[in-house]
Amino acid sequence: MKCLSLAAVAALIPMAALAWDEADLAQLMATKSCEACDLSEADLRRADLAGAALSGSNLSGARLWATDLDGAGLEGANLAGANLAAATLTKADLSDANLTGAYLTTADLGGADMSGANLSDAVLTQTRLDAADLSGANLTGAYMELASLAGTNLTGANLTGVNLTSASLRGAVLTGAMLEGTVLLGANLEGASLDGAKLCNTVMPDGSRNTAGC
Repeated sequence: MKCLSLAAVAALIPMAALAWDEADLAQLMATKSCEACDLSEADLRRADLAGAALSGSNLSGARLWATDLDGAGLEGANLAGANLAAATLTKADLSDANLTGAYLTTADLGGADMSGANLSDAVLTQTRLDAADLSGANLTGAYMELASLAGTNLTGANLTGVNLTSASLRGAVLTGAMLEGTVLLGANLEGASLDGAKLCNTVMPDGSRNTAGC
């Protein structure tokens, strides 16, 4: 059997197209504005994107480690599976954004608008979310150990199965929130509002299990 050359073998294998659009990426870096763009899996580590306009853009799987997105407009953006560890997102607009499975460890989201966002299965360990708006957000199955949520608005948020071990929820508003199976072991709930919240198999700060809403 005749052996094929490496070049011939390579020609038989379809080349994987870049996940992001090169023109969109160039536009973003030049203008800090690229709405409804395809930036999926783009490498934007440590980039200065403060105040960037990215509403409706596809940033799924993007590498945004330590990226400055302070005040950025990311409303309705797709950030599923994106790596935002140590990123700065203070006062960013992430309303209705898709952050499913996103990695946000040690990121700063203080004062961010995340109302209606989907953060299911996201990793938010040691993440700062002080005074953020997470009203109506879906946080099902998220990992939020040691997160800081002081004064955070979680009205009507779905926190089913969320791990909030040793998190700070001082003054947080959890009115009408779903806390079924939520782990609050060692969490600080001083001054937090739980009016109308559903507690079912919820692990309380002292380790007891609250089944009042089951």
